[in-house]
Amino acid sequence: MKKIKWAFALLLVGLLIFGYINYPKLNLISGYASKNLASNVFLAKRDAYFVNTVDHDMPLINLATAEADSEIKSAKASVYGLMERISVYKEGLGAVLTNTEHQKHNFSIVPERNQKRDTLPFPYGNQGVKDTVMANVDYDALEYVLSRALQDSVQKTRSLLVVYKDQIIGEKYGDRFTKDTKILGWSMTKSILGTLYGILEYENGISLEYRPFESLYNTDGPKSEITLNHLLRMQSGLAWDEDYFKISDVTKMLFLDSDMSQGQADNAVIAPPTEVWNYSSGTSNLLSGILRKQFATHQEYLNFPYTKLIDRIGMHSMLIETDLEGNFVGSSYGWATTRDWAKFGLLYLHRGDWNGDRLFADSWVDYITKPTENSNGTYGAHFWLNAEGKYPDLPRDLYSANGFQGQHVFIIPSKEVVIVRTGLEEQTDEQFNTLIGDILKTID
Repeated sequence: MKKIKWAFALLLVGLLIFGYINYPKLNLISGYASKNLASNVFLAKRDAYFVNTVDHDMPLINLATAEADSEIKSAKASVYGLMERISVYKEGLGAVLTNTEHQKHNFSIVPERNQKRDTLPFPYGNQGVKDTVMANVDYDALEYVLSRALQDSVQKTRSLLVVYKDQIIGEKYGDRFTKDTKILGWSMTKSILGTLYGILEYENGISLEYRPFESLYNTDGPKSEITLNHLLRMQSGLAWDEDYFKISDVTKMLFLDSDMSQGQADNAVIAPPTEVWNYSSGTSNLLSGILRKQFATHQEYLNFPYTKLIDRIGMHSMLIETDLEGNFVGSSYGWATTRDWAKFGLLYLHRGDWNGDRLFADSWVDYITKPTENSNGTYGAHFWLNAEGKYPDLPRDLYSANGFQGQHVFIIPSKEVVIVRTGLEEQTDEQFNTLIGDILKTID
C-alpha cells in the first residue's frame, strides 16, 4: 500500500511539474486545436473526427480536446478543461481565434469575388483535364513513383500532382482527400503574399525601395532605412523568434494577437538591413498590413488578392483567412485545392503571363529567384531556391513555395514542370531530392 501511495505521490508531483512548466503553453495548444478544427471543418469541409484523431495527433496538440458546433460555425478546445479557446468562422474570411481582448471578428465586410466558371480545361479553366498522352512521358513509371509516395505511412503525403507543359500527367490523393479538397498551404501563403507586391509594382508602380516605416509609421532612426525589398527578402534586421515549440514571437502572433501585422513592426532593430537573414512569419504579416495601407478602404484591400491574382487565374477554391482586425494572415493561412496550388506554380512557370493576361513583370521572376545575401542560396524574395544545390540532384533553377508539414509547390523552368506535394509530415531535403528526382526521370 505504501508503494502505491508513493507511486501516486510521485505521479502527482510529476503532473504538477509538467503543468507548471507547460501551463503557459496551454493557451497555444488549445488555440491551435480550436483554430485548425474550425478551418478544416467549415472551410475545407472535412470530418471533425478525422481532423481530431489524425491531424491533431502530434506532440502537445494531442493533449487538447476540440469540438465543432455546426449550428453557429465555431470550434472550441481545451487541455484537460483548462485554457479553453474558441474560434469562429465567417464565410469569405475563414476561421479566427477569439481572445479576451477582442471577442468579435471584423465581420462587417467580406471580399467581393468573381468566381465565374468557364468551359476551358485545366489550367485555364476548371472543366476537367485534357486527355492527352505525351510520348516522352513514362506514365507507368510515374504512377509507381506517386503511388509509392502516397503509401508511405511515415511521410504522410496527402496529395501529389505533376504538371508538364501545362498538362496534368500524374495526380494522386490520400485517404479522404480529392481534387476538390482545400488544403492549408501554411507558409506557401507567403509566396502568395509576395506575389501581390509583384502585381502592385507592375500595375501601380510601387518601388521595392519604398520605406514603409518612414512613410507609414512616421519612424526615424534605423527602422526608417528598411525597404520593401528588405522585408520581402527577410533581411530587415528586425528581431524575430520563429520557434513553434515554445512561447515565441510567432506563436504569440498566431494564437494570441488580434492584429498580426503589428508584432514585427514593434520589434527592435538588431542589425542594419541586409546584414542578417532571419526567416520571419511576422515580416510577411507586416507586409500584409503595409499592403492594407495602400488602399483607401478595407473593402479594396480585401478585394485586391482575389481580383488581381486568385480569381483572375481561376484559383477559385483559394481563401486567405484574416485576423481579428481584418488583415490577411499572409504568413500562414492560405487554403486551396491541389490543382489550384498548381495553377499558382504555372503562373510563375509562365513568368507572370496567364493565357495572354500579364499579372506581373517578367523581371519579377528574376527578382524573386535571385539569392538573398546570407541565406546560403536557399532564399530569394518570399520563395525558396535551389541555387546552391540544396537538392543536389535537381536542377539549380528549381524554386518553390514551402509550408509547414511539407507543403510545396515546386517550379522547375528548365523541365517545364510544376509539382505540388501536400502532407501532414515534413520531409527532409534528401527525401525531396529523391522524390522529385524520381518524378523527373519519368519524363524523357
